[in-house]
Amino acid sequence: MEVKGRMISRGIGRGKVLISTEPISFYGGVDPERGVVVEKGHPLEGKYLKGVVLVFPTGKGSTVGSYILLSMKKNGVSPAAIINRECDPVVAVGAIIAGIPLVDKLERDVFSLLKNGQTVKVDGNKGTVILKR
Repeated sequence: MEVKGRMISRGIGRGKVLISTEPISFYGGVDPERGVVVEKGHPLEGKYLKGVVLVFPTGKGSTVGSYILLSMKKNGVSPAAIINRECDPVVAVGAIIAGIPLVDKLERDVFSLLKNGQTVKVDGNKGTVILKR
C-alpha cells in the first residue's frame, strides 16, 4: 500500500518503524554519537535510532537539533528516514542537510496507519510511504 504525504527531504529510506507519540528534541534529547534517545521520561528513552524509520508528531527544542541530526548521520547512527505528522523547521533543516528522507502530512493518520516494527519504505522524492505486506 502506498500512502501520499508531503515531501520535505529527498531520498529513499527503508527500515522498521519506531514510533513516538511525543515530540522529539534532538538537542539534549538524543546522543549524536550513539544515536540513542537520552531525554529522561521520553517514551523512547534508551532506544537506538540507527537505521529505523522514526515516526513522531513534530520536533521540539533548539535549532541546534538540526546539527545533531547531521552529526548522527556523520557518525553512522541516524534514522534511515523520518515521518512526521507535521514537520517543524528544525527537523526539516536537519533532515535536509543530513540527507535523511523525510515526509509529513500523510493522507492518513500516521499513528493509526503504522505500528512499531513494521517495515516501510519512505520515498522523499515522491513524498510517499510504502507499507510492506
